Amino acid sequence: MFGDVAAPGVNLESLWRSGRGAPSGAKSCQTGKISTAEAAVQAYTSQDAGVQTDQRTDAVRDFQQEPQVDYASLLSFLQRVEDGVVKELNKNWKSRAFDGFEVNWTDQNETVVCLHTLSYPEARNQNLQVTSVSWNATGSVIACSYGRLDDGDWSTEKSYVCTWNLDRRGLNPQRPDLMVDVPSSVMCLAFHPSQPSLIAGGLFTGEVVVWDTSRREDPVIWRTGMTDDTHTDPVYQVNWVPDAEPRAHGQLWSVSTDGKILVWREERDGRLALAAGFAVMAQQIPRSARLKKFTCGEAAVGITSLSFSPFDPHVFVVGVEGGCSLRCSAAAEALALHRPGSSVPLKAPAELAFSPHGGLVYSVSCSPFHRNLFLSCGTDGQVHLHSLLQPEPLLSLQLSKKYLFCVRWSPVRPLLFAAASGEGDVHLVDLEKSSQKPALSLAQVAGGGPVYCLEFNRQQPQLLAAGDAAGTVRVWQLSSDFTEQQPREKTRLEQLASEITD
Repeated sequence: MFGDVAAPGVNLESLWRSGRGAPSGAKSCQTGKISTAEAAVQAYTSQDAGVQTDQRTDAVRDFQQEPQVDYASLLSFLQRVEDGVVKELNKNWKSRAFDGFEVNWTDQNETVVCLHTLSYPEARNQNLQVTSVSWNATGSVIACSYGRLDDGDWSTEKSYVCTWNLDRRGLNPQRPDLMVDVPSSVMCLAFHPSQPSLIAGGLFTGEVVVWDTSRREDPVIWRTGMTDDTHTDPVYQVNWVPDAEPRAHGQLWSVSTDGKILVWREERDGRLALAAGFAVMAQQIPRSARLKKFTCGEAAVGITSLSFSPFDPHVFVVGVEGGCSLRCSAAAEALALHRPGSSVPLKAPAELAFSPHGGLVYSVSCSPFHRNLFLSCGTDGQVHLHSLLQPEPLLSLQLSKKYLFCVRWSPVRPLLFAAASGEGDVHLVDLEKSSQKPALSLAQVAGGGPVYCLEFNRQQPQLLAAGDAAGTVRVWQLSSDFTEQQPREKTRLEQLASEITD
């Protein structure tokens, strides 16, 4: 009844699997593949084009065609305007409208502000005064000397020379970067014009010393010592003068109230040796009938200040205690009358005496823009503008009822100078605006103490430093009016000198 039978298979296709099934495959992430591309722009495709919009093909073809020029009409036009264009070009070439104009790329400063107030507490505790300030060759370091200018006794009190780098981060105005102890009052300072670490100073004892600020342990590298060649009175100014020898540091000049102008050169044993010298004697000073009579007898005339002409290395001006200024020559051959115990013969340099102030001359300054002009100031509170060619002053300005201790020409403005007064002010005089009153007076000392010294920064002309009797050095940032040379300013200075001289 029953038996094995092989029945054909039945294939039923699943509708569920075909509707919900998904093809399988190996993938490294749960999402679909992300397409990436390297490009210099945010779009996937880039194209170089000379314009921001697409150009039509016909437009590009028209642009590439050679332009049509009517050369005959162009030639006729050039021939018609040639005479007028040449005339205007010649006129512009001869014009002086932009003489002295220089583009200033620095930021404009509208006001004068005090950037730094520097002082050394130890010096202030001893009531020492700032006797001199000087900027180094880079214009970033300022040095000041401490001493006494109102003490007539022979001073052996310890004093200091301090330096600050104004570009240093974390500048501490009460802590100098370098402080040098000096056994006598330092009356004057002068940084070397090209070597930033060398600074010379004159002492109350008459000695001249040179320090190297890069040597922290023993900065003294040269000194005159106390010899027969040394000054016998305080040294009131030192100046570096370039030497003919390229490897030499230059000559160091010093002046003193003993009447001598001495020229020093360095020796290998750390000594400053006397190379040349001058002596100003009353009898050898050329004088006119209007000048005061000098003391009879072989009397030395005390020298208080010195300034060299930037145009002639042999010409320099000195201020003397008698109240006048003297034009002198470094090429003088005549010997001075007195014969001190000097290792070199001292010569008589004076060539012309200028009309005197009403008292001692404290400072002289030769113009860096005119070969014949210089300034002088003194105890009468006046500034005299002089020409080297005549004894009478070109201008006289009454800037103070007390003393004027220092005057300096601006290194960038031919008609600007600054003066330090005994009333505690720094006066800025702009001869372009007025020849009778300051353009601006800066109150350096609140209590009215005297300002003894000031110096412009030649590398950063917007900076002016001044030192006072309170032992403080203030660094002023000048406004653009005092640092930007005006058009034709040099011409105006030339007219000022020539019109009055004639």
